[in-house]
Amino acid sequence: MAEETTARRKDDHLELCATQEVEPPTNKTLLEAVHLVHCAMPEMALEEADLSCQWFGKRLKAPLLIAGMTGGTERALAVNRALARAAQEHGIAFGLGSQRAMGEREDLASTFAVRDVAPTALLIGNIGLRQAAGLGIDRVRRLADAIGADALALHLNPAQELAQPEGDRDFRGGYKLVEMLAEAFGERLLVKETGCGISPKVAKRLVSLGIESIDVSGLGGTSWIRVEQLRHTGEGGEGLEPEFAGWGIPTAAAIASVREALGPMAHLVASGGIRSGLEVAKALALGADIVGMALPFFKALNTGGEAAVAALLQRLLHTLKQTMLLCGARNVGELRRKPKVVGGELRTWLEHLKE
Repeated sequence: MAEETTARRKDDHLELCATQEVEPPTNKTLLEAVHLVHCAMPEMALEEADLSCQWFGKRLKAPLLIAGMTGGTERALAVNRALARAAQEHGIAFGLGSQRAMGEREDLASTFAVRDVAPTALLIGNIGLRQAAGLGIDRVRRLADAIGADALALHLNPAQELAQPEGDRDFRGGYKLVEMLAEAFGERLLVKETGCGISPKVAKRLVSLGIESIDVSGLGGTSWIRVEQLRHTGEGGEGLEPEFAGWGIPTAAAIASVREALGPMAHLVASGGIRSGLEVAKALALGADIVGMALPFFKALNTGGEAAVAALLQRLLHTLKQTMLLCGARNVGELRRKPKVVGGELRTWLEHLKE
């Protein structure tokens, strides 16, 4: 049955992320090409670094999102609830994984139920573009409402679908569906990629259709193409060739180029291979409003439980504050305005992504 295949795939994904190399070492975010300029006289105390921000009508203590990973199985439920608790405790946003399994079987809704452990956290539901097309607007709205979501992430993943022998092959009509969902959800809709990046041209089209939040989710972190290739090793079939594991727009290039193209329009989320507080600061300096991370939180939970997740969050936030002080920035807005040096391959990407 389709729903059984979906649930099995979700557990396969978690196991592969826990045990296999799903971040090809050749893939780079290009954040290493971004250098923030040191301020020897910051004229501020560390405690004055203000990380707070607003998103989807809620106040966050820090511009961080535990990005959507999983759902649909008992193992997924345990992961979701543990990470949702961490988001609640630290005042950051939490995203659920794809609710496709829930759309196929209503009884799987419990594997996405986290409101009781994260009553006030900013909670983001999740559904794929092609799955949303099959469900229809009303059923998609019910998926979000059923879990008490503050917003819904519509994920775009054509490369991952092509990597799945059983995946979708027809991606026509996507913009029309986005427009319909934007009308239904208003500012509560986030459109995101899944590790291959969003270009300035696509971002501008999305904003023209009413999208107010975009997650560029660039190349450099978990390669879902690689995950699918690992899942189907030895099976043959119509998947993508191994070299496509490096396909996409590097995260730093996607952040900077989309922000330049959109200006102040849209809330910009940066995800895709961001692994430290310094890299969070670089992403914010390039123009992101929120920074999302997924695999580091899952690995911390898998190896050290909720205490390890809390330690990771504390380290990220402390390093982000330290970086802001060393740049002389009291808040994220000031950090974005501080000077930075961009070089190497990233500069080349930005030159070619300009329209």
